[in-house]
Amino acid sequence: MEHINLVETFSEFKEFKNIGRETMMRILEDVFKHMLTKRFGSADNFDIIVNIDKGDLEIWRNREIVEDGEVEDENLQIPYSEAVKIEPDFEVGEEVSEEIKLLDFGRREILSIRQNLISKIQEYEKDNVYKKYKERIGEIITGEVYQVWKKEILVLDDEGIELILPKSEQIPSDFYRKGDTIRAVVSRVEMKNAAPVIILSRTSPIFLERLFESEVPEVFDGLITIKNIVRVPGERAKIAVESYDDRIDPVGACVGMKGSRIHGIVRELKNENIDVINYTTNPSLYISRALSPAKISSTNILEAEKKAEVYLKPDQVSLAIGKGGFNIKLAGKLTGYEIDVFRETDIDSEDVDLSEFSDEIDSWIIEEFKAIGCDTARSVLDLDVADLVKRTDLEEETIKEVVRILREEFE
Repeated sequence: MEHINLVETFSEFKEFKNIGRETMMRILEDVFKHMLTKRFGSADNFDIIVNIDKGDLEIWRNREIVEDGEVEDENLQIPYSEAVKIEPDFEVGEEVSEEIKLLDFGRREILSIRQNLISKIQEYEKDNVYKKYKERIGEIITGEVYQVWKKEILVLDDEGIELILPKSEQIPSDFYRKGDTIRAVVSRVEMKNAAPVIILSRTSPIFLERLFESEVPEVFDGLITIKNIVRVPGERAKIAVESYDDRIDPVGACVGMKGSRIHGIVRELKNENIDVINYTTNPSLYISRALSPAKISSTNILEAEKKAEVYLKPDQVSLAIGKGGFNIKLAGKLTGYEIDVFRETDIDSEDVDLSEFSDEIDSWIIEEFKAIGCDTARSVLDLDVADLVKRTDLEEETIKEVVRILREEFE
């Protein structure tokens, strides 16, 4: 009965933990050899036979037959008079195998073996999970949301292994309920309190890179190389791509016919705007492409300071800066240059700084316009009302009133 209890205990772990047959055999042998060494001083002369399928476990001790009174080590030798009780035909010098019954060890020792067995299995499982996910860092994992907390989400993979998606690694507009399917990249694996902790991320640039690999065969095959990725998760991303094959248009291949390839990625990232640009070693051209959709008039590169002075027409400044300044910030990170935007103006043209209207326009409204690169009256008037509504967080009526005030200045 005690045999069966031990093996059934192990079988339960096998069923839930998905431990391989060879590993099961090794763990069982290690546990029982440790027990035998503790009891007899050595386990080298024992054979442990495990039949996982039947749930059988046998322990056999092998000893040399010696003359009565010449036994030096009871674990390794057996006197002739005891050997013939097992088998009458035995002779001195032969080896005798005798089965050791687990019941002979006593209940306390059997419970200790059981506990040791459980401990070994859990230890192996933790180590196995750690090694498995350590090798999968940078891979996309699909799991099921098991629990949603304020600071993190608990995700289960297809083997029931627990994964953590912290709030800081979630896209701001992410919203999940228990049972939802979730995709994320394995960001890092740590050991805390002797247990593996697998951290996922949906905000990492690597997540976006893996999504492109899954949606664009040319990227997966290495025909198109991703040179750099920068993101403001949920808002905007810029990705620089390059192809060594002149027959392949890297941007066109990544976007797909009518945006078919990139649409799936955008949906996965909660409608994050993705700008795909051709990589180049020409800094001026690279910066010009990075500031898309704005059209650059000219660029002055200050290589020593890693700065770039970019000149644009007034109606292009707000496009270059983008809502919340995301476009220019990402362009700077992508190219590695600190970008300063300057407005091209006609010397004879008259313009007035927005701060001059502080008596008529609230300061917070002026700041809203400055945030999108409109810091003068003409820079606001160069854009239509619909565009200003789209680029700012201001109401249409508020913008119309501002436009009225500014036009009166020039009239």
